[in-house]
Amino acid sequence: MLRYAFSRCLIGLLLITPALAASTVERRGKAFAQANCARCHAIDRVSESPLKIAPPLRTLHQRYPIETLGEALAEGIYTGHGDMPAFELNPEQIHDLLSYLKTLE
Repeated sequence: MLRYAFSRCLIGLLLITPALAASTVERRGKAFAQANCARCHAIDRVSESPLKIAPPLRTLHQRYPIETLGEALAEGIYTGHGDMPAFELNPEQIHDLLSYLKTLE
């Protein structure tokens, strides 16, 4: 009986550990991505992007070193197509989003 209770507690801890592992900064970055990017981009490690031409955020590090995106985010991201809005993030938002993007590498 004790072994059964222990194994149930261990399984419960394993299930909640990933949620607890993310720092507050990373959670804020994910919330920003959910609110501003998820309409077109996949923002997790496995999903397909809702808009097929929009690269999943998990692949950004294959094109750009994540650390170098801070300046572009501060100056504003403007694209040549009308579906993506222009973004200019404040320093805290940049830090949060880059921290979250690093978790997707």
